Amino acid sequence: MKKAMEKTNVMRILDQKKVPYQAHSYVQTDAVSGMDVAEVLGENPHQVFKTLVTTAASGKNYVFVLPVCRELNLKKAARAVQEKSIEMLKSKELLPLTGYIHGGCSPIGMKKLFPTVIDLSAGTLDTVIFSGGKIGYQVELKLEDLKKVIPFTLQDICEE
Repeated sequence: MKKAMEKTNVMRILDQKKVPYQAHSYVQTDAVSGMDVAEVLGENPHQVFKTLVTTAASGKNYVFVLPVCRELNLKKAARAVQEKSIEMLKSKELLPLTGYIHGGCSPIGMKKLFPTVIDLSAGTLDTVIFSGGKIGYQVELKLEDLKKVIPFTLQDICEE
């Protein structure tokens, strides 16, 4: 008898809002980087997204979601949210601010709803895959379904 997959808060939120998604899990615990996760899942790294939390010069926090095989361009990201500059949030500040740990951060279910920008490339995909809110868990859903859970904009935020 196969054991049922553990539900994360992200999955419970999606269930509550009746948003269809596919859950993926990987037991290889040393897969923490996004590229490792894409490889373990056998998925295209352009379809697997990472969630980055930043702090702007104004003190506001922003969430950026981009393919695991790309890097965030801080200048483009700052322009996307009309800020002078932004920097990555310090790792030790992630859990108190979002409720998530590094490697398990999801744009869904953070302690507060932060302005969220997803890389433009997501608009060309049928579905996107991102953290299910816990290391070892990913969720896959359509962007239009994600819109039912969190507001976001699509913008060019990656390095060339």
